[in-house]
Amino acid sequence: MAFAKPGCTAEDTSNPPNILFIYSDDQSYRTVGCYPDSYDFVRTPHIDQLARQGMRFDAAYIGTWCMPSRAAMLTGHHQYGIQSMRMEGEYPGSKYDPQQCPFWPSVFRQNGYVTAQIGKWHTGTDNGFGRDWDHQKVWNRPAFPANAGNYYDNQLIQIDGEEGKLVTGYSTDNYTDWAIDFIDGGHRDPDKPWYLWVCYGAVHGPFTPADRHQQDYPNVQIPIPEDIYPPRAGKPNWMQKIDQWEKGEDGQPVMAGNGFQARTVDTKGIHGNALNDWVRQYHQGVSAIDEGVGRIMEALDASGQRENTLVVFTSDQGFGWGQHGFRMKLAPYDATIRSPMIVSMPGRIPKRSVCKTPVAGVDIAPTFFSFAGINLPWKMHGHDISPLLNNPKTKWEHPVLQTLTGRSYGKDTDTIPSDPEIRDLNGVPWWVSLREGNYKYIRTLVVNEPEELYDLKHDPDELHNLAFDKKYRSLTRRLRAATIDELRRTDAKMVEHLPAVGTGY
Repeated sequence: MAFAKPGCTAEDTSNPPNILFIYSDDQSYRTVGCYPDSYDFVRTPHIDQLARQGMRFDAAYIGTWCMPSRAAMLTGHHQYGIQSMRMEGEYPGSKYDPQQCPFWPSVFRQNGYVTAQIGKWHTGTDNGFGRDWDHQKVWNRPAFPANAGNYYDNQLIQIDGEEGKLVTGYSTDNYTDWAIDFIDGGHRDPDKPWYLWVCYGAVHGPFTPADRHQQDYPNVQIPIPEDIYPPRAGKPNWMQKIDQWEKGEDGQPVMAGNGFQARTVDTKGIHGNALNDWVRQYHQGVSAIDEGVGRIMEALDASGQRENTLVVFTSDQGFGWGQHGFRMKLAPYDATIRSPMIVSMPGRIPKRSVCKTPVAGVDIAPTFFSFAGINLPWKMHGHDISPLLNNPKTKWEHPVLQTLTGRSYGKDTDTIPSDPEIRDLNGVPWWVSLREGNYKYIRTLVVNEPEELYDLKHDPDELHNLAFDKKYRSLTRRLRAATIDELRRTDAKMVEHLPAVGTGY
């Protein structure tokens, strides 16, 4: 089955580009120094250098949480379009039918690319070796639930389809070493172009930094988010129940429950339980990612492959630390899900450039296909952003849709559950949002919950809901209709069953 453009397959293109896709976990755009919204103390010299060598995207919405974000990277589809994907068995167990849910790296293999994936795997017990990947060295969380909390050491690693073997050492450093080995020629045909997906487990909870970084950023003091405690004016009813921080004896916010708990993680902070302590620990965990990016780029330069390699750095989604009361992702607000995204390729992408046009995670796969000169094998939900990479001021007519459908995928999202026990994920119900220019529209998929509208230019913290301001009524209606149009364009069957929105507070 041929997917390449006629006369432009990877084999007969004179010099098809390599693609290096560096993908971190739960890493907010606030953790990268070149982003204006990062804290003053943040130091990420290597990621900043990558931005100087290419283009920084100001507003990237890659996904809403780990598993669907990765599934979108592999299919080019929003969560509701990923057929047969399902969570099954002991968490984080998951499965899919590769006939119903093909992953596009297999198409790159058919068109002459060597494909490799290193690091965290979170999308089905079947990791696709031999079908999607020529080489893998992965921590397959769904396949080893008992090991799924070991984000930073003692991981069961699968190498090229073999049984998992226990590997010690700090995972961020291990993944970097294995990526460099591949770049330097290991596990691949030197005469073929390659696609490498490096998936760091950092900086996911328990947010454990490398030993060498545990004294970094002393005396961190961050501003307390204005709406860290409820009530939160203008927010839906479910947002009034988000209560993950409480006042400590000194009046400073501390994490409720005396530590961080998730399905596979239960830990107390290294430095303490205050908001400042957790933000410090989280940013210390980013430091090894930054060093890893630096080392990988050095290897790319030293091997003489830099000029012909498209490099993309991003994260599955962001992470909230106190904003709107959160200590997690999932919610439709920038503080919890907005990611960094930097793209670089010498001579192709302008240096030191910034693109203020919002982009989506589902835009990444079509862009890779465009750079590789291969036709899309199926309809994808995103758009090739090559025009923006050529000129960040290009007029762009595509709004960014984001959705959260809990643990449900594909046809299981056709009908929206009314039962919160089925629908809600860590207290967050299903929702859809649309980012168009400086405005973000949010619709909670629960009967009679209010719509939300934010002017991100004048209210970047999303504190003032404009949806029921008479001056913004027509804009709210227009974005509501645009959201429905985008759901229809991407074949979301739930669009025919959207619950009624609230008419006031």
